Amino acid sequence: MLLIYNLIIRIYLNLIFIYSFFNKKAKLWINGRKNVKFLNVKKSIWFHFASLGEFEQGRPVLEAYRAQYPSSVIVITFFSPSGYEIRKNTPLANYVYYLPIDTKKNAMQFIETINPGIAIFTKYEYWYHYFNELHSRSIPVYIISGIFRPKQVFFKWYGSLHRKILSFVAHFFVQDNESERLLKNLGINNVSVSGDTRFDRVWQNSSFPKQLNPVEQFKAGQRVFIGGSTWPEDEELIAQLIPLFPDWKFILAPHEIEEAKIARLLKLLPGDAVIRYSEIERSKKELSQFNVLIIDNIGMLSSLYQYGDIAFIGGGFGAGIHNTLEAAAFGLPVIFGPEYERFKEARDLVDLQLGFCVENDIQLKAIAEKLIHDNDLRAEKSASIKAYVKEHTGATASIMQAIS
Repeated sequence: MLLIYNLIIRIYLNLIFIYSFFNKKAKLWINGRKNVKFLNVKKSIWFHFASLGEFEQGRPVLEAYRAQYPSSVIVITFFSPSGYEIRKNTPLANYVYYLPIDTKKNAMQFIETINPGIAIFTKYEYWYHYFNELHSRSIPVYIISGIFRPKQVFFKWYGSLHRKILSFVAHFFVQDNESERLLKNLGINNVSVSGDTRFDRVWQNSSFPKQLNPVEQFKAGQRVFIGGSTWPEDEELIAQLIPLFPDWKFILAPHEIEEAKIARLLKLLPGDAVIRYSEIERSKKELSQFNVLIIDNIGMLSSLYQYGDIAFIGGGFGAGIHNTLEAAAFGLPVIFGPEYERFKEARDLVDLQLGFCVENDIQLKAIAEKLIHDNDLRAEKSASIKAYVKEHTGATASIMQAIS
């Protein structure tokens, strides 16, 4: 099985290399791992994040560790450019790198260089050679905000190698009881239900949000419908709402902001009423005169939700919805497409009737009509969804108490 694993890693690397000639993200992935000089460290704390989403999820623990041990050397690694390129200069770390591809040689060299006292991985990414090397050196590796589902490879008849990887973990801090049960069924008892650190992160963000004056001017005291991390399928649906509710304003923050993607989005929208965030300074019109604002940059969304009243979270017509909790922490009822089952908080919100799944434009119009026209209902949902988020905070304190 290890031979097959190593072969798959090599094939993946070659495919990414080929794809890099046609794809910007793949090119960043390849170039970011070329000719990197890792600086030797006497002792460090190693945090690994798959991408930007996992960084934000694990950030409360990272910040707590930095605050509790200010003189410690913290090394952060990312697998994806979406994390590295945006957070490579974070003041929370002494060193930030792309994680070298998972080979035995890379794992040995990297761990020897950064010399971690502990390693903390957020949610997932289980790399055989890195975990094996950490285990062989008696360096504890912790999984925080872990979540497991029966369909994962760990629980399949052919998942023996991946189950071996799990055996290298010192402790699992998982999000829910189902994850704990699945691990214990494998004979893994070094597990505790601590919850999801994302709740701590979004609650902290909603308590001290960054003020965005241009968005405040655009809002001009009106109600706002926000589309967050939207994809084309989401945008086609939201665009149909705009002429139906002229008293509301709409903000769209696409997941991908390449010019071709923005151009496609603009074709769906009423031209004179739309402004891109990057064009605000050049505009001769007052921002309040526009009905639609397109956020064509990265990094604003978590603060943007403070100006909204209802949110549509993108991704539900593709691989899966994006972060619903950022909007929920500000009290926004959330709407999303059908691919949400992998996300516990989304399932919770649907069960509590605070989140709403739609599969087509008819369903979206119906739920939007209900939430937009019934102010009392919307206020009730807003209070309940904020209470749900607050109730689920505390994972960071639980984790820090165990690993400090």
